[in-house]
Amino acid sequence: MVRDDDLRQTLLARLQGFPVRYANVGENHHAAVAVPLVATGFGADLPGLPIGERWTDDAALLLTRRSARLRNHPGQWAFPGGRLDSGESVEACALREMHEEIGLSVEPAAVLGRLDDFVTRSGFVISPVVVWAGDARGVQPNPEEVASVHRIPVTEFMRPDAPILETSGSSPHPVLRMPVGRDHIAAPTAAVIYQFAEVCLRGLHTRVAHFEQPEFAWR
Repeated sequence: MVRDDDLRQTLLARLQGFPVRYANVGENHHAAVAVPLVATGFGADLPGLPIGERWTDDAALLLTRRSARLRNHPGQWAFPGGRLDSGESVEACALREMHEEIGLSVEPAAVLGRLDDFVTRSGFVISPVVVWAGDARGVQPNPEEVASVHRIPVTEFMRPDAPILETSGSSPHPVLRMPVGRDHIAAPTAAVIYQFAEVCLRGLHTRVAHFEQPEFAWR
């Protein structure tokens, strides 16, 4: 088992050594998402598999399923996130949205670093912020925005069948998906997960901004 302190220091070093690529926001909306890493937690609640209530030594990412009440992208996999307020930093926005959506509060020192900006087809520049979330026992999803919160071991995103790349008739670039249980997660969330796995877990400088999103995410 990797000690929590060792894991945190490894991720911090890899993110500090990663040359982040920033996008020109221009006329797009600017949003930040928190990528919360849990060092240890309950067994994963994966689609098509039993809900686990056992403790595991696997590090995990916290992901949400968006509420069916939302007008945009209801029911989809997502990280906690939203638009920046006026004068707000990307890091502050990510921490605020994480607290508002899943009730998890951490200190600014819990921010480990950033991944590349991702420009969506729906007119957003998404800035991912990797956050050390400890054991995240205080998670309380906001039912107006979040249907459920899932702790998914990072090993699930390092499966040999990940990522899934599909050709698109509307773009020269492949659509990126990440398998999870018997389901899959689509870009842009899948792009953030894939780059997290490549940069933080494998120590690589893999880029993902060119990957396409499925057409249902263009709106």
